[in-house]
Amino acid sequence: MMKAGLFGIGLDTYWGQFDGLEANLRRYQEQIRERLAGFGIDVADAGMVDNPVKARKAADFLKREDVEIVFLYVSTYALSSTVLPVAQKLHVPVVILNLQPVAALDYDAFNRLGDRGAMTGLWLEHCQACSVPEIASVFNRCGIRYDIVTGHLHDDEAWREIHAWTKAARAAAAMRKNRMGVLGHYYCGMLDVYTDLTKLSSVFGTHFELLEMCELKKYRDAVTGADVAGKLHEFRSVFDVAPECDADEIDRAARTSLALDAMVKARDLGSLAYYYEGEAGNEYEQIATSVIAGNTILTGSGVPVAGECEVKNAHAMKIMSAFGAGGSFSEFYLMDFVDDVVLLGHDGPAHSAISESRVRLVPLPLYHGKPGKGLSIQMSVRHGDVTLLSVVEGKDGVFLLVAEGASVPGPVLEIGNTNSRYRFSIGAKQFMNEWSKAGPAHHCAIGIGHIADEIGKLGQILGIPVKRIGS
Repeated sequence: MMKAGLFGIGLDTYWGQFDGLEANLRRYQEQIRERLAGFGIDVADAGMVDNPVKARKAADFLKREDVEIVFLYVSTYALSSTVLPVAQKLHVPVVILNLQPVAALDYDAFNRLGDRGAMTGLWLEHCQACSVPEIASVFNRCGIRYDIVTGHLHDDEAWREIHAWTKAARAAAAMRKNRMGVLGHYYCGMLDVYTDLTKLSSVFGTHFELLEMCELKKYRDAVTGADVAGKLHEFRSVFDVAPECDADEIDRAARTSLALDAMVKARDLGSLAYYYEGEAGNEYEQIATSVIAGNTILTGSGVPVAGECEVKNAHAMKIMSAFGAGGSFSEFYLMDFVDDVVLLGHDGPAHSAISESRVRLVPLPLYHGKPGKGLSIQMSVRHGDVTLLSVVEGKDGVFLLVAEGASVPGPVLEIGNTNSRYRFSIGAKQFMNEWSKAGPAHHCAIGIGHIADEIGKLGQILGIPVKRIGS
């Protein structure tokens, strides 16, 4: 479970001056803690920090807790010296929560109190905004990563943004803890796909396991008849198996799927990029031409797999998976200028959980641009809101490229591939031009829902740019 830090800030000088002020502010902080915990995260609450000494203690506590992100609740005016020691020690993004108890004071009731001392105490209970410019100024001068959420304790918009921050932090943690397998080699000549593994490790924290085909063959050779029977049952539960699929081909795909499962388990992989050709008729061709079904199952179970050894896109698929949006391996297929849509798809693998209908397992007499023949999958991404994501390695470093659109109904190419029709607010022509000019590889990951804002927050956490197309 992802762990987030929380601490409130106040000014200890106030507590002896205004009865009930500290207790009320602590109660508000408890409400925030409970709401954060409701997002399915572990909250390490360092309590109320109201002087620099407590700030250092809070920093030590949150450091020990190894939090991914810190939520700083500005409970009332507080000195920036109560914040800086925490941010400096943790080196994680800080989200400043400028949350008033209510949307607006009842000014008439407030002014009828008549006691200026009591009135000042009540004002201080609602003056969260007072410290925000001071904290932001200090963070800017010190180079500390932060953002601000402004609203009130019952502000749905503010809480949606806070929730998005928790999801982005969870995705960043998933990427850092991920072990990606790289099996085989790049598709020769796809210069856009080639990448710098060291740079990607630096940005995402991902560990790369460089794998050999002989290891996968070892696992495949160890498969038993009983194992195959179990995998065939899984195939029929996940796929709509076309009647024209040859029994031998299904058996071959099942054995390879079992080998892939074994390798993922043995290497503790969270994602995989693969491609292999070799000499015609070599013994590994039986494996390389029978991976799509197994890799689709892996992708649907949270271990995304990208073909053509597209490491960057396996990262994009993993990000989508971490956000719970799926992440299906795709490339541009063709454009429909009459309906103003773009078709994207691939010969696999795909993400079965985001399919509009049951994924079909179908035979292919040949794999276009690849050796051999075998089974493939046919599906369209669920109709509705979608987000496209590409991890881009540009001349100035790594960045994320994102666009929101919609998967729409209409005719697709029934060629034993995934393909779907996508519409974008800026139109197909402008989208195609702007997306391409941003410089991604020709693959992308497609997930359901509009999550560009969450991906933007992930970029802030990772410290990399996010370029958004169409907004």
